[in-house]
Parts: sequence; structure tokens; C-alpha cells
Amino acid sequence: MSMSTPHTIDVVIMAAGKGTRMKSRLPKVLQRLAGVPLVQHVLNTAAQLNARSAVVITGHGADQVEPLVLAPGQLLAVQCVRQEPQLGTGHAVQQAVPVLPDDGVVVVLSGDVPLTQADTLQALIAQCGGNQLALLTIDFADPAGYGRIVRKGEAVQAIVEHKDASDVQRQINEVYSGIMAVPARLLKIWLARLDNQNAQGEYYLTDVVKFAVADGVPVVAHKIADALQVAGINSPVQLAELECAHQHRLAIQFMEQGVRLKDPARFDVRGQLVCAQDVEIDVNCIFEGQVSLCEGVKIGANCIIANCTIAAGAVIHPFTHIDGEKLGVSVGEGARIGPFARLRPGAQLGAEVHIGNFVEVKNSTMAKGAKANHLAYLGDATVGERVNYGAGSITANYDGANKHRTVIEADVHIGSNCVLVAPVTIGAGGTVGGGSTITKSTEPGALSVARGKQISIANWTRPAKKPKA
Repeated sequence: MSMSTPHTIDVVIMAAGKGTRMKSRLPKVLQRLAGVPLVQHVLNTAAQLNARSAVVITGHGADQVEPLVLAPGQLLAVQCVRQEPQLGTGHAVQQAVPVLPDDGVVVVLSGDVPLTQADTLQALIAQCGGNQLALLTIDFADPAGYGRIVRKGEAVQAIVEHKDASDVQRQINEVYSGIMAVPARLLKIWLARLDNQNAQGEYYLTDVVKFAVADGVPVVAHKIADALQVAGINSPVQLAELECAHQHRLAIQFMEQGVRLKDPARFDVRGQLVCAQDVEIDVNCIFEGQVSLCEGVKIGANCIIANCTIAAGAVIHPFTHIDGEKLGVSVGEGARIGPFARLRPGAQLGAEVHIGNFVEVKNSTMAKGAKANHLAYLGDATVGERVNYGAGSITANYDGANKHRTVIEADVHIGSNCVLVAPVTIGAGGTVGGGSTITKSTEPGALSVARGKQISIANWTRPAKKPKA
């Protein structure tokens, strides 16, 4: 849901760091939290602010980062600028100056801080008011490594980086989160004054605070208590810790909405999950992409469900794998799926359909009451109402070059171990005898049998093993 704001917002996202401690060939900002790259979380938040634009500062791994952030489908205008070499946070934001209009409020975010909430940033922007420098701060019991907020009374006087802080300043618990809101016209003036006379030999963005004070511009702090919103990621351990904390928070939110989770510690959302009333979810389930669970849906343990809509009252038994990818999957009201079933892209199942153990359905529609209960494959098929599809039967939909469709009309019974060689239509009410290979369409109501003639040899002697020498 988007938020309105009286100020024109331009977001600057710092995403140039190497992320050495991640020990990965993948740039740090492309590491995934809840299935989404860290920098995409930040862009999604920027979109919620109705930002005019986002400027992503790239550097290390730019050839991997830029295609993702510039890909079609972003909810706001994105452009990239390069920081080469990396000479500090102030130097990074300097690279964005040429593409930032003077009339906006700039919100500076970090590409490795994924869980900042839009309402927090909205409050920060309100504090800025278009004419002040607003900093997002938090109290930490152990503030080591963070820039300290130095105040005179309530007014902020400076941010002192840890390595430059005195012993007295290091006792301060209020720290700078790395997030600020500042009028672009003022930010540009202050960035032009930066130098690197400090312990790190870098150009610090935080030095803009002392310039604001010197210029008589008020510096205000919006302090929050929620550490998750300002948590950055520098290592696989931190990534896993934030993943756990984020998933637990999501679990609480879903339970407060009425979802029954067997164990909130074993619940994993890696996309967008929407749940109606009285949904029940057992342990170790993973939800990816866009998933909608309608009223009274029950999800068994150890299921993976992606890009799928599951209608009211359906039951997904344990160990079922559903992935609709781009085509999607839909499961009808009161359907029963699994255990150990697989629904692939384009599976469209009607009401009260039954899909049993080790049955795979791909790019097929199954009408109300159709059943495939055991060890079967339905690919590129149109299945009518009340069809019973036997164990071990398959649609042979691929000829080595092209896919072909199988049509099974209403009330057909397919026996066990049948092969339906597409393109073929099985007429309504027909029966296919077990073990048949059907290569021609059948008439409605017909019994079709296509298999080798049975031969029985009376009193046949089975070959015996030769005695050992």
C-alpha cells in the first residue's frame, strides 16, 4: 500500500560495498532475505514512499547489481551511478549529486539494511520538513562500531564515528542508523565541503551534521526502538539471524490475523503470502512467490508452495510440492492434494479434485470431481468432470519436438498403467482397459483395450541355476 507525502522524495541507496565478510562471489546487496535480494527490499520500501526516483550507487559487483535494480517491473524510476574507487559514504553520495534534482528531499538508505519500514521513513521525512536534517537513530546497549549521536540538550551537534570517538563519546548509547532525510539543495552544499581528515582516511557522509550546525540548520533525530529496522548484514551469520527474526515477526503477524501455525519457529515466507480466515499451516512449510490461501485451507507438514491460489476448504497433505512459476497453479474448493504430489505450472484444478501420492500435473485442467490418486502423470491435458485416472497411467504429450494435448471427457475411467499418446481424445463415459496404449481417439461410451494378447503355457518349467562346480 502506497503512502502519500507532502514532499517530493528522491531515494539514494548505497550499494557499492564489497561485503568481504560474506565470503561469496555474489555481491552483498544481492544476498537474499526471505527469498528477495537485500537491495530489492530497500527499493520496495522506497516505492511505498511514492518516491520520485531511486539512485542506486554501485561499485563492487556493479555488473551483477545493476541489471537487477534496472530490470523492468520496478515500482519507481531507478538509475545507477558508479562509485569507483570506494572512498567512504560521503564519497558515495557525492556520485549521486549530478542526477539529484534540487527541489526534493533526499532519503539516504543502505542496500544491506532490508527491513526498514515505510512508516518509519515517513516519520523521518516529516521530521525533516523540507528544511532540516533528520537522522534515524536508535539506542544500543553495545554501540561499538557505530557513529555516536552527540547532543547539546536535545539538539544534535555531531555524529562521531567509533574510531574517531573519545572515551567519553564511546559511552554514548544513541547511534546513527545510516539513514537520513535531508533537502537536496542543502545536501549538495555540504557534500562539496567534505574532507578525509579522520582515522579511516575516508569521506564521511556523517560530517554533513557539523556543516548543518555551522550553517544554523536544525539537526533533528527520529529515534526508534526496533533494532530489526536498522539491522545491516555483513556476514552469513548476520544474514541467518535476521532471516530468523524476520520470519518470526511474520509468523506473529499471521497468527494475529487468525492463521493457525503449528510452530511459528518452523514457518518460512519467501514471497507474498495472503491468508483468509481459519487457515491452518503445519510445520516446515515454505511459501514462495505469490501465494493465496482461502478460507479454511489446511496445509500439511513439509510442503513447498509457490505462485499458487488455493480455494476454500482445500487440503494440501504433507510433502506436496506446488510451483506455478509464471503460469500459476490454482486448486479448487474442497480439493485434496498429496501427500507427495507435484503440481507444476499451468495446473488448474477444479472443486473436489483429488491428486494423490506421486502424481504430477503440468499445464492441465481438471474439472470438478476428477481424481488421479496414485503414481500418475498428466501433462498438457484437459480432464472432464468425475474422471478416474488410474495408477501408473501417463499422457505421452511430447514427441521429441512438440507438445500435444490430451482430452479426457467427462465420466471416463482410465485403467492402471495406460499410455495416452497425444494428440488424442477419450470420449465421454468411455473406459480404457488397464495396460493399454491408446494412439487413436475413442468414441463416447466405448471400452478401449490396446495391449498384447496374453499367452499362457501350461506346466512351464522355469530355468534353473547350474550347480556350482
